[in-house]
Parts: sequence; C-alpha cells; structure tokens
Amino acid sequence: MAKRLSGVFAALTTPFAGEKVALDKLGENLLKYNQTGLAGYVVLGSTGEAVFLSDKEGEELVIEARKKAPPSKKIIVGTSRESTRATIEFTNRIAGLGADAALIKPPYYYKSMMTHEVLKRYYFSIADRVGIPVLIYNFPQNTGIPISPPLLVELSGHPNIAGIKDSSGNLSNLAESLPLLPEKFSFFMGHGSILLAGLVMGACGGILAMAAAIPDLCVKLYSLFVEGKNAEAKKLQLDLVPLNKLLTQTLGIPAIKHALDLRGFYGGPPRPPLLPLEEKEKQDVRDELERLGLLSC
Repeated sequence: MAKRLSGVFAALTTPFAGEKVALDKLGENLLKYNQTGLAGYVVLGSTGEAVFLSDKEGEELVIEARKKAPPSKKIIVGTSRESTRATIEFTNRIAGLGADAALIKPPYYYKSMMTHEVLKRYYFSIADRVGIPVLIYNFPQNTGIPISPPLLVELSGHPNIAGIKDSSGNLSNLAESLPLLPEKFSFFMGHGSILLAGLVMGACGGILAMAAAIPDLCVKLYSLFVEGKNAEAKKLQLDLVPLNKLLTQTLGIPAIKHALDLRGFYGGPPRPPLLPLEEKEKQDVRDELERLGLLSC
C-alpha cells in the first residue's frame, strides 16, 4: 500500500432480513455513509458478526460494499480463518473482489500453542502470499491471544504488513510499539472511548464499531484533533464514552443495530444465537442518542 491508511473507518454491521443477509440494506446504508467524512469501511469484522457468516455470504457482502463505496472510501475486510492455508485462500478471493486490505486476527482455538514464534510465522506466511496489505487485529478480549508490542514490532518489518487495529483498550501497546514502528505503519485504535488519547500519542485513526452508529461525531472528533481544537476534542470524547460503553461493552451488537434503526439506517436483528434487545435496553440506547442530540424526535 503506497499511502498509509488513516482517519476513521466504520466497522459495518451485517444486515439480516430474517435468516438471510440483506444485501440491499447494506447498499442503502453505504449510500448514507458515503455522505460522511469516513475514510472507509470494515466488512466482515466483529461488528459484522463475521463468525456467523458463510464464505459465500462474506463474499457477497464485499462485492456489494465495493460496488456502493466510491474509490475514495477504502474497504478493509476481515479474512481470518483458523489455519494459515484457509486464511491465505480466503484473503486472495476477497482481494479479487476489490478489497483494499485484509484485517486478520490470530488463530485462537489452540490458545496454548500460539507462541510468539507461531504467531510470527502465521502472519509472515500470510503476508508473503496474499495480494493485498495485511492489518493485524488485536482483540484479546475475544480471541484470548494478545499481540504483544515486541511481536508487533517484528511483524511491522514485513513489507506487506501495513498496520494494526488494536481493540485491547490498553494504551501501553501504542506507547511501547510506536517509537519502533515504520513511519508508514498504520496504528488504528479499535476502542472508541480512547480514540483521542490514542491520536494524541500518535495513532493514525480509529476503526470503530461506534462509527457505524454515529459516523458524524466520530469523524468530528478526529477532525477536531487534526485541527488542533484540543478543548473541543476533549469534551466530545468524554461525551461519547457512555454511548461507546453501552454499545460495545454492555449491550453489544444488538444495541449497535438498534442505534442504526433509530438513526435512519437499517440495523435489523442480530443473527442467532444473539438476541434482540429487551425494551428497557432499547430505551437505554435511545436515551444516550438523545443525550447527544442525535435523534430528531
């Protein structure tokens, strides 16, 4: 990738109509997202319920996303599989559909065997054999496999490993790694509550679930930082923390989808075994959006 990725990317939800993927609803959402200052989109990520999707469904979602997103909006796709071979094969299929980069988390089923050396070989082998740049996905809360700063620094030396989405919430990962990373390496914050702190420390942007629900305010926070409007940026970041916590930690994917519905996007139901929100939980989401002035009624 000639130019370093930066800015705010929305981690997209996957729309369902009953048990089927609703490609038309994804397209409608993207046409609205295209009107924002988002740098691009992540398809088949954690927010997109990727672990519940078949390869065919995933490929159809990528095709629709690339069709509806202009070239200026970069498409990053989650392509992780448990084996090296399967990850390489799926990543190359996705590359052929127009993805700009692959977001790859570590294999986590055999946790006790995922040593520093095993993970290094996994990522190097993939990066050697895929046709698009690789972004590492560090999400130890879900995978149980942390990408340590020393490992990240080693991985960053590969010419086809272009960055990381760090959803650990641990700012020390950024602080320890950044001075040793190549200049073109993209360090994305994956935790919306500490986006500004990460930017101040040198992160290049955020890949955020919250940006699917409130892209406008996430982009505004990034822009305030870039413009040096520190007091405004600080206030906005603090204002966003309760909503981010509600959507990503307390209630999760169903809440993000409900927020989309409330804001005029299509959220729809989660795919089972996830369950829709209870009425009290729906009200909690509405209350937070109203507090931020994001609902017209």
